[in-house]
Amino acid sequence: MARRRVESVSGSLIRLAAWPPEGLSETEVELDGERQSLVLLRAGDSLRAWLNICPHAGRRLDWAPGKFLVDQGRLVCAAHGASFELGAGVCVAGPCRGASLTAVAVAVDAA
Repeated sequence: MARRRVESVSGSLIRLAAWPPEGLSETEVELDGERQSLVLLRAGDSLRAWLNICPHAGRRLDWAPGKFLVDQGRLVCAAHGASFELGAGVCVAGPCRGASLTAVAVAVDAA
């Protein structure tokens, strides 16, 4: 089943102060009327977000809620070992090489 591309997190505001200053974490938000898990990557005042779904088999990327495998600076899918570079979220190794994580635009409140 093909997934719709999510363009933004309508009405969701990520409060930067609530997240560790570096690294990956997870949060849930309402997207198009559905509760969705997001992978958040924070680097200082910068925050990126993707759906917490591996493009290979549609499973969550974390091995436990909010617990991610990272190897050589890449996010690794806990289910099948696909490795994603964290700049653009592209799979660089594993069963979905060339596919990308679904990016989600987030509004950041630095307060």
